[in-house]
Amino acid sequence: MTTHSAGAPGVDGAVRDAAEEPGETGFDARLYLRFPTQGGRPAGELEALEQVWASPKGWRRLSDVNNNVIGFMFIVTAFAFFVAAGILSLVMRVQLAAPLAGIVPQETYNQLFTMHGSVMMFLFAVPAVEAIAVLLLPQMLAARDLPFPRLSAFSYWAYAIGGTVFFCSIFFSLAPSDGWFMYPPLSSGTYSKGINADFWLLGIGFIEISAIAGAIELIVGVLRTRAPGMTLSKMPVYAWAVLIFGVMIILAFPAMILVTLLLEMERAFNWPLFDATRGGDPLLYQHLFWFFGHPDVYIIFLPASAMVSTMVVTVAQQKLVGHEIVVLAMVATAFISFGVWAHHMFTVGLPNLSSGYFSAASMAVAIPAGAQVFAWIATLASGRVQRNVPSLFLVGGILIFVMGGLTGVMVGMVAFDGQAHDTYFVVAHFHYVLIGGMVFPLLAGFYYWTPMLTGRQLSERIGRWVFWLNFVGVHVCFLPMHLTGLMGMPRRVDTYLPERLWGLPNLISTVGAFIIAAGILLFLIDAVRCFSRGTGGNARNVFNGGTLEWLSAGNYAVRSIPVVNHLEPLWADPQLGKDVEAGRYFLPNTATGHRETLITSTSRAEPQYLQIMPGPSWWPFLAALFTAGFFLLLTVKALALCAACGVLAIASLMRWMWDSDRHIQHHQVDVGADIKLPTYFAGPQSHAWWAAVLLDIVLGMIFLMAMFSYLYLAGSHPDWWRVTAPRDGLVGGLALLTTAAALAWAARPALARLRYGAGISAALMALSACCLAAALAVDLRDWWSAGLRGDASAQGAAIFVMLAWHGVIVAAVLLCALYYVARWMRGLAPGPANKTLEALRLLFIYTAFEGSAALLLPRIVPWGGA
Repeated sequence: MTTHSAGAPGVDGAVRDAAEEPGETGFDARLYLRFPTQGGRPAGELEALEQVWASPKGWRRLSDVNNNVIGFMFIVTAFAFFVAAGILSLVMRVQLAAPLAGIVPQETYNQLFTMHGSVMMFLFAVPAVEAIAVLLLPQMLAARDLPFPRLSAFSYWAYAIGGTVFFCSIFFSLAPSDGWFMYPPLSSGTYSKGINADFWLLGIGFIEISAIAGAIELIVGVLRTRAPGMTLSKMPVYAWAVLIFGVMIILAFPAMILVTLLLEMERAFNWPLFDATRGGDPLLYQHLFWFFGHPDVYIIFLPASAMVSTMVVTVAQQKLVGHEIVVLAMVATAFISFGVWAHHMFTVGLPNLSSGYFSAASMAVAIPAGAQVFAWIATLASGRVQRNVPSLFLVGGILIFVMGGLTGVMVGMVAFDGQAHDTYFVVAHFHYVLIGGMVFPLLAGFYYWTPMLTGRQLSERIGRWVFWLNFVGVHVCFLPMHLTGLMGMPRRVDTYLPERLWGLPNLISTVGAFIIAAGILLFLIDAVRCFSRGTGGNARNVFNGGTLEWLSAGNYAVRSIPVVNHLEPLWADPQLGKDVEAGRYFLPNTATGHRETLITSTSRAEPQYLQIMPGPSWWPFLAALFTAGFFLLLTVKALALCAACGVLAIASLMRWMWDSDRHIQHHQVDVGADIKLPTYFAGPQSHAWWAAVLLDIVLGMIFLMAMFSYLYLAGSHPDWWRVTAPRDGLVGGLALLTTAAALAWAARPALARLRYGAGISAALMALSACCLAAALAVDLRDWWSAGLRGDASAQGAAIFVMLAWHGVIVAAVLLCALYYVARWMRGLAPGPANKTLEALRLLFIYTAFEGSAALLLPRIVPWGGA
């Protein structure tokens, strides 16, 4: 047994503490006492590990799915969109530098500010923090990779392809011009002709799907792939933030998917969801949009704030003051953020009670954010701060963020917001918040973690110029906007009259924008210089960080997966890095000849089983390509090509999944020190089960928002509810849905223990799918017979939206049933342990409940005519 330094907690102490209580999974924690093992490892282990995890060469590198490759491309792409959106903002600032300037026509200016906001929010802010998590999280958890590498690849390619086409629309005068929020009625077919708005609606909706896919990957990664011993109390604050970030995405982003779908349906089929003359309501769009939009601000902020918490510890060489309080503050921020969306709507005429509640909630959300700021300040004050570029960006970012937070409290007050709403005061506020709370931490992270990637630092001398140019430029650009806003300058205007006296502050803001651009250009030059020299330098843990990402080495992340007993394990055990590199912990080799990582229990992080991970594949790329083609061709109404892309996308997805969920020859393997773990699990202990549950939650949130839309419209305009709800097919529809759920439940894994159990399960799944489809057909027939039409009133539109969404899910269920039957016929559904069967059962049962809600809600709450 390797000895540890005196006074450090060490691995042995952690193991004895963990062994005092029975494990939650039956794994004997006392087995940890065997680590770290003594002596050298057999020859050839490291070479075999490197060979299994090697990336393809040449153009085949595009098929790689490793988080290091995908994460790096993700970050580069997100930053490219940041630069592109910044260039658009420079054109706008030149236009506004003087009154009555005519640099670009009004319509072009409208496209510029729409694309600038859309790209910054949808193609940079969220994807950038998600990209850093894809790259950084496995290393910080000492996992070999994220649990679904091909899902990460699909998420990236969908984002890159869809985002690039969406951005390029501006070069063909096809960019939207109705603002990044696309409020109806200006964005409806009546006032926004052509396909410009359709590009935004279908493009952004598709990009949100990519973000949700990445969020599911990250949630499961945090919960199930942590290093042994990394209990929830020992989990890094950044991992906590990524977990909260992922949960917020799967709860908030479905509202955005639905609202873009609703507006596209109104434009394409003339369904009056937001047309007040036919029972719709444009305020419904705002409620749904901001239910996504305001949590989105904290979705961006929380991972960035956790990056600050991580870097502050290293910069100060002092543990984070109030670690538990910071974690609780992030949870509180996430919770409260879902209850403040209507503070964007104070001027629409909300009831006084609603306005008071949302104003109070807007004040309350500042409390947990302030707790984090005080924790950072206390940590810096109690340590010995390193004077380097990351520390400059951290301190500067805190200052800018606090200034933005103070103006946020101001616009959270109803009376003040009535004066400042839709003025440049609001523009200044949210730029201060986003730049201080996200951009500066991002730049600090680039300077802090680049040595982890390349082995060499970005230039400290150039970095100081980058900081001061950006810090000064932010204040020169956005501080005067507070004044122009209070002087009455509205947002989204392309020019102004000289007598308004807005010329001087606008000219100063334009100068500040170009100062920021100079700082970003200097950073890009330094980054290209550093990364063009390749990897292989010696400056790895140059800042003396204490978390596990500094152990990373190659695509396999760590030579062996250590046991963790400290928030800063490299500080607690100086010998840890050498023991890990010597292969003295878990998985020092490739136990099965495949890519592998450990799956650990949710709370105590006890090893449960060995996950066999998929390798490089073209199918995620092709699935993303054809899915993007489906959405984009739908925009230009190329229906034949659109259908072909849809079929090819489904085929690519099924072919991608065909190689998954296989039993291998090794049922148990030695993961180190003669500790044997199984290579396959199904049910709640499986990481795939967690992903299936999260997918059902996403689908449920979309349907929940559709139900909210129905109830909102029914309450707003009950006079338009003129079609009496049909009762004839109610009993039969419920019977079919109940039968489908019962059949799906009957196909549980216990059935597979029978001689022909797998075949019976396949038959039951197919029969369940048929029942779901029949119930949907019965309900559609009844409503159509009752005289309901989608284009006649909001009642028809709202009901058909729910049925249309349910129809999409039923179609997916049918495809999944056929997929499972095909796998069974090829002998790929063996034994009671079958992750595919478990995932399908969950989807079937969820769809039956969703169908019951779609059947009952319009009959329980008929309002008007019924």
